[in-house]
Amino acid sequence: MPSERNVDVQELADAVRRGSPRAVARLISLVEDAAAVPGRDGVLRQVMARLATGAGGPCGARVIGLTGAPGVGKSTTTNMLIAALRGRGHRVGVLAVDPSSPFTGGALLGDRVRMRGHATDPDVFIRSMSSRGHLGGLAWAAPQALRVLAAAGCDVILLETVGIGQIEVDIARLADTTVVLLAPGMGDDVQAAKAGILEIADVFVVNKADHEGAQATVRELRTMTSVAKGPWRPPIVTTVATRGDGAGDLLTALDKHLAHLEESGEDHRRRLTRAREEIESAALARLRSRFAGPHDDRLDALARRLLAGEVDLYTAADDVIAALNRSARPTV
Repeated sequence: MPSERNVDVQELADAVRRGSPRAVARLISLVEDAAAVPGRDGVLRQVMARLATGAGGPCGARVIGLTGAPGVGKSTTTNMLIAALRGRGHRVGVLAVDPSSPFTGGALLGDRVRMRGHATDPDVFIRSMSSRGHLGGLAWAAPQALRVLAAAGCDVILLETVGIGQIEVDIARLADTTVVLLAPGMGDDVQAAKAGILEIADVFVVNKADHEGAQATVRELRTMTSVAKGPWRPPIVTTVATRGDGAGDLLTALDKHLAHLEESGEDHRRRLTRAREEIESAALARLRSRFAGPHDDRLDALARRLLAGEVDLYTAADDVIAALNRSARPTV
């Protein structure tokens, strides 16, 4: 892990803006480290401030999320999309959020091995990131990692999540377009996912369409989407990602969704909501670190009083808020 004392903030930020793969990798590592260790964000704050200003800011990239149950072919589909997007001349970033190793906390699967065909392409940056146990399929550091890739000049970023099923809905908060993948022969896919990830889909992909049962999955999805409310009805695309079949159809569906977002103003609304939630998360993390630092036992003291019946839950929460108000006055 890079040492904060050895980081020249301006040099690192400028190198990221020039698209240096080494600088991008180092900064994403700093992002992960700061997210994992509360209060260790000094250099990260400076770099993010540097990247947030000037040309090539953090909000210009289009973010496409890919989610679905394990085994549906997310990484293979991502690999197919990289090739298709590069064919259009896009600079592509990939953030693959993997399960965490219980021993090191690092990324366990390392999906980059499935995308090694693009490893030497200077206009493709692929990074695996550990989820560090965070539910919802996303690492805590993922939003800032997306900002790093955007600042490095990636105009399209593919965000691939862990693949843990129904709780992956967090991806919809970060992606401009969410692609939900399913595959035949994996049990009752649609029914199993219905309660969780299906309602967040902007585009459905039935991968492994050469397998038995693919058309049955497509028919069931069509039945479900036929009752969808709102101006956008998610299209259903069939692919065989291992062969690249269906890449053109998938790009067409993504283009149509982008046009819908721009025409309806939904793209601005989604990005505004995303920015608001990022600010809220950062503010809560800062407040939590101030009140529950390594040498602060006020929270433990309140917990003991709550267990002893000396105070009720909401009074204890009021005490926390009052303590925070005394220690830090927000400015606008």
